Amino acid sequence: MSRFQKLSQTIWHCQYHIVWVPKYRFRILNGAVAAEVKNCIRAFSHRKGCKILGLNVQNDHVHLLVMVPPKVSISDYVGMLKGLSAIRVFNKFKWPKTSDEVMKISSQELSWLVDGLNINQAHKPLKYSMIY
Repeated sequence: MSRFQKLSQTIWHCQYHIVWVPKYRFRILNGAVAAEVKNCIRAFSHRKGCKILGLNVQNDHVHLLVMVPPKVSISDYVGMLKGLSAIRVFNKFKWPKTSDEVMKISSQELSWLVDGLNINQAHKPLKYSMIY
């Protein structure tokens, strides 16, 4: 099998290594949030016809190795991934806005919020999860 892909009139091999971070590089991409981000990336990449070669969600950034067909603009692809995954995560894991919502926070949610703000945590070594 060739490493090249075919369209009707082109042969292509476009691989991109994409890295992005949350706002202020807060360490919030762990546990259930990381799993949701991975699911979003897989779903939206499949929707655009892109093949994920490697995906790693660290607690403060995301690494993505992906093959994007030439008919898909890389800026549109990254904008769609970041925008739609952020909307999905914000809707699923809501940040408290009023004092009443703060009083209703469970101990598990409180630890998740506080752990996300820990900026002195050590950096984990990079490990890609292969997707076939």
